[in-house]
Amino acid sequence: MNIILTDCESYVRLLVEGRVDTNTSPQLQQAILNAFQKNNNVVVDFLNVPYISSAGLRALLIGQKTANSKGGSMKLTNISETVMEILNVTGFAKILKVE
Repeated sequence: MNIILTDCESYVRLLVEGRVDTNTSPQLQQAILNAFQKNNNVVVDFLNVPYISSAGLRALLIGQKTANSKGGSMKLTNISETVMEILNVTGFAKILKVE
């Protein structure tokens, strides 16, 4: 998995590439937490993410809780059909802001 951080003026964008699973989810979680240290608004771009595991969902949940505690926001963009189905089945689509 590869994560590219772009510091935009009003938010930080994380472009995630590759599978988000047990092996890579700690990297995603740390990237999200680091992004929130730079800005209270984070956009996680899943353009090139074909799969997310429960460990990856946990990283996103921690990111959402961090956003809530800082009074900021975290939104997911460019979600594939497969990943969106996982978010719907697990109920995370109702917890996370998805565009």
